[in-house]
Amino acid sequence: MSLFSFFRPTPKVTLPPLRFYNTMSREIEIFEPILLRNVKMYNCGPTVYDEQHIGNLRGAILANTLRRTLEVWNYRVKHVSNITDVGHLVSDSDEGEDKIEARAKKEGVSAQKIAEEYTDVFFKDLDMLGIDRSKIIFSPATEYIPEQIALVKTLEEKSYAYKISDGVYFDTSKFKEYGRLGNVDLAGEKAGARVEENKEKKNPHDFALWKFSKLEEKRQQEWASPWGAGFPGWHIECTAMIFKLLGKQIDIHMGGIDLIPIHHNNEIAQAEAATGKTFVKYWVHNEFITIESKKISKSLGNTIYLHQIIDRGYSPRSLRYWYLAGHYRSPMNFSWEGIEGASQALSRLTRTFFELPKSGTPDEAFLKDFYEAIANDLDTPRALARVWELIKDPAVSPAAKRASLLVADQIFGLGLADARPSAHIQVVEQSDLPGPIQTLVKEREAARKNKDFAKADELRKKLEESGYEIKDTQDGPEVAKK
Repeated sequence: MSLFSFFRPTPKVTLPPLRFYNTMSREIEIFEPILLRNVKMYNCGPTVYDEQHIGNLRGAILANTLRRTLEVWNYRVKHVSNITDVGHLVSDSDEGEDKIEARAKKEGVSAQKIAEEYTDVFFKDLDMLGIDRSKIIFSPATEYIPEQIALVKTLEEKSYAYKISDGVYFDTSKFKEYGRLGNVDLAGEKAGARVEENKEKKNPHDFALWKFSKLEEKRQQEWASPWGAGFPGWHIECTAMIFKLLGKQIDIHMGGIDLIPIHHNNEIAQAEAATGKTFVKYWVHNEFITIESKKISKSLGNTIYLHQIIDRGYSPRSLRYWYLAGHYRSPMNFSWEGIEGASQALSRLTRTFFELPKSGTPDEAFLKDFYEAIANDLDTPRALARVWELIKDPAVSPAAKRASLLVADQIFGLGLADARPSAHIQVVEQSDLPGPIQTLVKEREAARKNKDFAKADELRKKLEESGYEIKDTQDGPEVAKK
């Protein structure tokens, strides 16, 4: 049982068995961890060469929602997420330039500086979305180079690896079940672009375990190895870090559906070739987010970041609400109208929560339905719908409604108990504000327009210390006296 479970309202309903869609079996399965009440969970984190867009952040919200669910079900969760700060090439097929190195070269700074800068941006996004980072073990790839080299050596000793002119590769022909995750059609893919990438490879789907540095590359990040100076292939980092931090077998591995055909099949091949054991029991993948029905792409100029949502006056939790309104295995199409709707719904929910009396107990009928929805492959849209049904139900007492909303938010993570709805603060015309406060508001607005978000946050804190709250809206800043 979780150490803090006694702080939660104790439901009087029996928790139903959790069921998740397993990408490996392509079926919804009852969740049964390998070791009793303990869950080992890993999700693929960001490659820190740029800010993470809303498509990337969907996976982080899914992982957090799943973790919250497991904790409500009284599982002990050990959660690891990688930080790819080296070795992710421009192409998933081991070709091109390392994304970190390419960004560093473009900006004329160190690769380490780029990685640190965008790791920090990612962490700030998680904080604003209500994700408790203290419950996640973040593992940068550069901190586990010896473990990655050791794993490559093991694969070489077991005759799964071979060396060619540009690196050490995994021989997929020796792993007979390669491609079983997602039922990848290897024969069909042979006509694709991967075939002619490297004619030295024994098989089209063989992938790099260790890449050699080239003199013309002038790399900043490289390490000595038994095969020569270089850097790890992108895929080896996750397997090596999982082995180090979670063990040879884990319960849950998460990521976006784009990782299924190559990255996650490569992880399986490496791990199971090295150990002879099933690597992951449950594979959980989230679907894509599109914008105007098009895949998010910098080349299309349709990338949306969390700070842009905030700049338009929306709470970060509005994005979280928007994610929860769609099932994680369903594609979602982003629109500003959709975020506006999520923002209004969250405001209504927060206002309702604050208007309800305290000291109630959760409604049993609601809990039964709510938990059943969550247990059914994290059906958050149904769970949210049940919340609104509860709010409108005249048969449930106001105090019971509030207590029920607190229970629901243990999984939703919308921060109801900590939020402060705008309806409960007094908005003040800027012309009526004291002179020093007007100055702070103007300086903060200038900082936001210059995208100096660190300064804007600093000025917001000064305003709060002076007894004022500021909300960014599409019509400009709205200031209220606490």
